[in-house]
Amino acid sequence: MRKFRLVLPCLLTVAGLSLAANAQTVDGIEPSLRAQIDRIASQVLEQRGIPSASVAVVQGGKVVYTHAYGLAHIAPDVPATPEMRYSIGSVSKQFTAAAILLLQEQGKLSLDDAVGKYVPGLTRGDEVTIRQILSHTSGYQDYWPEDYLMTPMMKPGSAQQILDTWAKKPLDFEPGTKWQYSNTNYVIAGEIVEKVSGEKLFAFLGEHIFHPLGMKSVWDSDETKLTSTDATPYVRNALGPMRLAPKEGTGWMFAAGELAMTAHDLALWDESLIAQSVLKPESYKEMFTEVKLKDGSGTEYGLGVGVKKRDGHRSIEHSGEVTGFVSDNEVLVDDGVAVAVLTNHMAGGAEEIAQLVASTVAGSGKQSDSEKQALAIYRDLQQGKIDRSLLSPNLNDYFSEQTIADFKNSLGPLGEPLTFKQAAEELRGGMTLHVFRIVYPGKRLTLTTYTYPDGKLEQYLVEPGN
Repeated sequence: MRKFRLVLPCLLTVAGLSLAANAQTVDGIEPSLRAQIDRIASQVLEQRGIPSASVAVVQGGKVVYTHAYGLAHIAPDVPATPEMRYSIGSVSKQFTAAAILLLQEQGKLSLDDAVGKYVPGLTRGDEVTIRQILSHTSGYQDYWPEDYLMTPMMKPGSAQQILDTWAKKPLDFEPGTKWQYSNTNYVIAGEIVEKVSGEKLFAFLGEHIFHPLGMKSVWDSDETKLTSTDATPYVRNALGPMRLAPKEGTGWMFAAGELAMTAHDLALWDESLIAQSVLKPESYKEMFTEVKLKDGSGTEYGLGVGVKKRDGHRSIEHSGEVTGFVSDNEVLVDDGVAVAVLTNHMAGGAEEIAQLVASTVAGSGKQSDSEKQALAIYRDLQQGKIDRSLLSPNLNDYFSEQTIADFKNSLGPLGEPLTFKQAAEELRGGMTLHVFRIVYPGKRLTLTTYTYPDGKLEQYLVEPGN
């Protein structure tokens, strides 16, 4: 399992309900924004060679758009649809963390309890806390750091087998002194949920999360592989042809990556994170707060979620991977924006789509005057033109015929950027410095401009970015 991924048992099988997913297709978004989202997803898929992606967008705290791109199955070709499920991998970890927080709200455990109180026999189980396993600061070694499926994992396994093999060896570091992603932590967490609640993890989640939120598509892909009407997982060896992905043996995923669902239903969960509707406010605060190490340094991780700042926006996020599937879930909680992206290939791309779409949706209708001007100049230069009335004498000299030709020849073939966003603004040398990030599939550019108080531009430079 790659960093940031998870799974859970099948809610609908347990509940005895129909697995049919209703109302998965939503289109209540402004047409120009929809076109931007479609272009981002389509171009990233093409650039990375991903068969398909299913995308769900939350704006204003509500699901406003779902769409699927590409092929869910190859030869015979079957187009992807929003009704199809994909494995979400470690994105499931936030559900396991939520289960622990619900049990704390019920007074049945505390985040600062030692894990050995509930799961005996683990290395230093009387010292390592539940908070440390949920934040990956425990020291327990990861049982699946590889990004491919090893032969032993193609056979059935169990949570107990994982704990006996990986959670009873010496710790990789002193508890609380380092951050190191470990799926083993969440196997322990799942065991705690089951022992304290007296229920199977998936049943507990169904009762407290999936059913209340109307997440009707959720599936336990650890116990049962996805159906022929869902997305098919693929892998590629080096730059070779697309091949069907092997399936993990039962029992290996448990509380670290077993869930599968539609992007729409994952977005319903995102709605609840924004509205704080499932847990108490203090539990969300615990979940969304960056855990600090004993030396005071940050981890950029809360409880089951990454906690980051992206272009000034607070992002609660996680990616996920199981064999043949990669996912990403970005929630800009203060903006009421979230993007869930599910793909059926190990080539990645889900995170790129999710972050670009989230940034686009959060910034829609908010383009600054400096962004408008910089983008207009950029488009002119792609065509070999420049409005010299905007330029100071120095910049006018800089934009010689040769310079303009270089801009046209190097930038023109790139076409319209996926996103063009201002990243920074500050004063320097009596002028205003603006920094812009320009994004294409697989390519990042940085534009820096200096502007005098009278509006004249003293600099307009484009360079490779990161």
